[in-house]
Amino acid sequence: MSITCRPISAEQHLAFIQQRGSASFLQTPAWAKVKPEWRGESVGFFADGELTGVALVLYRQLPKLKRYLAYLPEGPVLDWSRPDVADHLRALVAHARRSRSFAVRIGPAVVHRRWKADTIKAAVADEAVTRLSEATPDETTLVGTRVINQLIHGGWHTDESGHGFAAGQPMFNFQLPLRHDDGTQKTDDELLKGMNQLWRRNIKKADKEGVVVRQGTRDDLERFHRIYLETAQRDRFTGRPLAYFQTMWDALNAEDDDRMRVYLAEHDGDLVAATTFVRVGEHAWYSYGASTNAKREVRGSNAVQWRMIRDANAAGCAVYDLRGIVEGVGADDPEIGLIQFKVGTGGEAVAYLGEWDYPINKPLYLAFDLYLKRR
Repeated sequence: MSITCRPISAEQHLAFIQQRGSASFLQTPAWAKVKPEWRGESVGFFADGELTGVALVLYRQLPKLKRYLAYLPEGPVLDWSRPDVADHLRALVAHARRSRSFAVRIGPAVVHRRWKADTIKAAVADEAVTRLSEATPDETTLVGTRVINQLIHGGWHTDESGHGFAAGQPMFNFQLPLRHDDGTQKTDDELLKGMNQLWRRNIKKADKEGVVVRQGTRDDLERFHRIYLETAQRDRFTGRPLAYFQTMWDALNAEDDDRMRVYLAEHDGDLVAATTFVRVGEHAWYSYGASTNAKREVRGSNAVQWRMIRDANAAGCAVYDLRGIVEGVGADDPEIGLIQFKVGTGGEAVAYLGEWDYPINKPLYLAFDLYLKRR
């Protein structure tokens, strides 16, 4: 069977995702509008004329040269259990070569390993374990192992550290499954019972204190952003400008009018926490979060998360995704508090395959890699 890769319309791209049920929001056509420093292109994979996969390819030009990095964040969107995955990837490289790309970078959204909440807690408590990968996973998927072998044999390579956020999308993520193994939806009571005692107590306290969580509008992004900058200063990261969130809202909701939401947790009229939420089909994400330094005792962050979890469940989602975590689980790891907060939901840590590169022009690729490392 011959596999080809060529440009498709945004409508074809979206129709494939809808038929599939879900895909990363980073692989929707709209995401290209959120990243204007990249040139976006929707491409499709065809097996003897049948559309078998899609991708959003983002092209970044090298300074002074008409050569590009072709980047597929959390893509392409394929059935990774297909026997002809390697043929699809060769077709992608051929298309990138025709598009004057010096390299291709992909991030298959394939879960390779899973660690349940109890396994993570045991790893955190064990002084001999400093990284999540040092703890035996509860599951290692066959499809993930197979795809890794296909990538290695196909000439792709990856940064095996996978423990940070610097290089594209994080390998390690935290997810809360919303369905039973038989595919039926969990009830809100079942999800609440799956949380640890601290989470249940904080949700109850927020309710007792009178915290009200509501879904906002585009105009509320400004209020979200105000406390997001407060959070950035407290947690020592560089915050994005308000315009970024407005562009994200406009682009994603133009594609689907309920793709992105903003939630606000208020106490006696004061905004105490706020979040953004994205959904594509059966997959929902907690995207960005913020909280004030004041009134932390009313537990607005727990209240807003609980509202988003229930709304994702009511929408029939299979998973509520709390996005990236770093791999460190040592007591002195600077991100240990983030992992402990997320593990309290009763979910699981998952390791994707990470991001993989295929150098088309090796000298340019090596120069680009050196440039990134020196930035």
